[in-house]
Amino acid sequence: MRFTVLWAPSAERWLAQLWLDAEDRSSVRDAADRLDAALADSLGESRSGNARIAFAPPLGIEFQVLEEDRIVYVLAVWSFTPPRPTD
Repeated sequence: MRFTVLWAPSAERWLAQLWLDAEDRSSVRDAADRLDAALADSLGESRSGNARIAFAPPLGIEFQVLEEDRIVYVLAVWSFTPPRPTD
C-alpha cells in the first residue's frame, strides 16, 4: 500500500531555501523527488518514538508515519555533504 506524503509548512519553506541557496539546484530537486517517492512506500530509518529519518544526498529528512491514516508527514529537512570515498 502506498502512503500520502505531506510536508510541514516549515519543512517546505526550508526546502525552498535550500534549493535557492544550492549551487546545483537540480540535485536538490532530484533528491526531494526521490525522497517523496521512497516515502510513499514508507521507507526510512526508525528513531525514538514515531520519528524516522531518510537520506537522498544532498538532503536528509525527519518524518513520522501515521500507519492508520496511510500518511507520511515530513517534519524537517536539511542538507549535508556526503562523505567522499577513501582509497
